This record gives sequence, C-alpha cells and structure tokens, in this order.
Amino acid sequence: MLRIGRVIHITPSRKAVVKAESLPKIGDKVFNEKKRFVGTVFDLIGPVSSPYISVKPEVKDPNKLINHVLYVFPSKKRRRFRKR
Repeated sequence: MLRIGRVIHITPSRKAVVKAESLPKIGDKVFNEKKRFVGTVFDLIGPVSSPYISVKPEVKDPNKLINHVLYVFPSKKRRRFRKR
C-alpha cells in the first residue's frame, strides 16, 4: 500500500482534503489503515511544491476521517502494444 497522506479537512461538499505525501492517479481507490475502502481520488489541487488531494468519500460520516492516514494500492502499469 502507498501512503498518500493525512486528512486535514472535510469541505462543505463532503470531500476530504488530504495533505499529499505521494501523488496517486485520479480515480484510484482510497483505503484507511485497516485496508477498508474509504472512497476515490477526485482531484489534485494546490501548488506543485505542496499539493493536496481531494477524496470523494463513500462512508456514512466523513468527519470521522479527519486526522486519519489514507492509502492507495499502486496501480499496475498498462502495457501498450503497437500495431504493425
């Protein structure tokens, strides 16, 4: 599992804002410390030097995610084949 960062805020539109430690891809599935599904990566925002990740949570109460560390499973690289 790849650690993406700690949840610092829940927006009024119920998105979790994560202070990024590593950058996942948009659409990656996000998990908590217990490997339970939390949501998906919605957007990457902020400056390149210190980005933030917006996560669309799929849990009943997203406020419980504050100060928790979130993870993603590294996505497998797709091999592209050329036509001959």
